[in-house]
Amino acid sequence: MTPAEDAVALFKQGFNCSQAVLAAFAGRLGLDREAALKIAAGFGGGIGRMAATCGAVSGAVMVLGLRHGGVDAGNREAKEQLYALVREFTVQFQARHGATQCRDLLGYDLSTAEGAQQVKEQKLTATVCPEFVRTAAEIVEGML
Repeated sequence: MTPAEDAVALFKQGFNCSQAVLAAFAGRLGLDREAALKIAAGFGGGIGRMAATCGAVSGAVMVLGLRHGGVDAGNREAKEQLYALVREFTVQFQARHGATQCRDLLGYDLSTAEGAQQVKEQKLTATVCPEFVRTAAEIVEGML
């Protein structure tokens, strides 16, 4: 199973978009899957259902951080290299889906009762979100 397939399967099991992406890569990056699921738990729905940055994007950024992030606060070069990768990921994701914000991707604002109701009624998390998860995982896999 590819990481993208694993991520989509995790999402369909009920984990949020961020959890699905991070957990799909956790083992190969030295992070326990359970820890990955806990770390990413609050990032679903555009960070706590605030409809901000898509959780799949957040999960992918965490994957990039695990692989390329520095642990030396004074290493500005490593920080800049990671930021460049994050920008590259974001550009690629946006090119495929037109946005990185949950509210723009779904067309509704999950942070409002009306928006959340529309997303639920139209089953958007079941129909469109798996593709965002897949895209995030595919892009980030190519960057590792």
